Amino acid sequence: MIQLIDIHKSFKKQKVLDGLNLEIEDGKITVIIGRSGGGKSVLLKHIIGLIKPDSGQVIVDGDDIAAMNERQLNETRKKFGMLFQEAALFDSMNVEDNVAFPLREHTKKKEREILEIVKDRLQAVGLPGVEKKMPSELSGGMRKRVGLARAIALHPRIVLFDEPTTGLDPIMTEAIDKLIVDTQKMYNLTCIIISHDIKSALEMGDKVAMLYEGRIIEEGTPEKINNSENPILRQFLSGSLEGPISVI
Repeated sequence: MIQLIDIHKSFKKQKVLDGLNLEIEDGKITVIIGRSGGGKSVLLKHIIGLIKPDSGQVIVDGDDIAAMNERQLNETRKKFGMLFQEAALFDSMNVEDNVAFPLREHTKKKEREILEIVKDRLQAVGLPGVEKKMPSELSGGMRKRVGLARAIALHPRIVLFDEPTTGLDPIMTEAIDKLIVDTQKMYNLTCIIISHDIKSALEMGDKVAMLYEGRIIEEGTPEKINNSENPILRQFLSGSLEGPISVI
């Protein structure tokens, strides 16, 4: 579904991605793990075309989005949904209007059909009947669910998750993880998840990839990642201060 081929990206003198290669499988969950500030969000922005690489290719569904103009990019982005860290709901809109927003912006559907889709997506994320609530009335976990409902409103093929469980307690984290897996299966989505949560990554991912110093240093099934002898990956998984990763 998505191929990142020899991606290089620097900001001024800081090299963030350094010849990165990664394949994202269609209809699967790929989790990208790595250190804070290590380029995971920059990688995500390349995938959706918000940032262009200094060199390399970002192939989405057969097309190189790094070579697209803005009009072509906007068309390609319709294949994507995105759940941001803090859900990024519009505070001035109720839940119904938040979820309906992409449908009103990007389709010519009638209002009755839009509201039916909103109802369906909210039921899919386990939040029936909250259409008239404001974001301020929702818990953190509920806001994430509404954000997911909005992300899948346009029935995208690909959904990007930027640290979806940040700020949630362990029980709500488990609930959101399960919801992502269930939603992926329900809609046959290609999901890309940026995460610091090792437990979540190994439980959710069909594939897990470790980003370190601008490259993917290890990738594979959760079992392969868990059993890897790579000293950098082993240190990261264990959270140990001892090892090749410097804590500076």
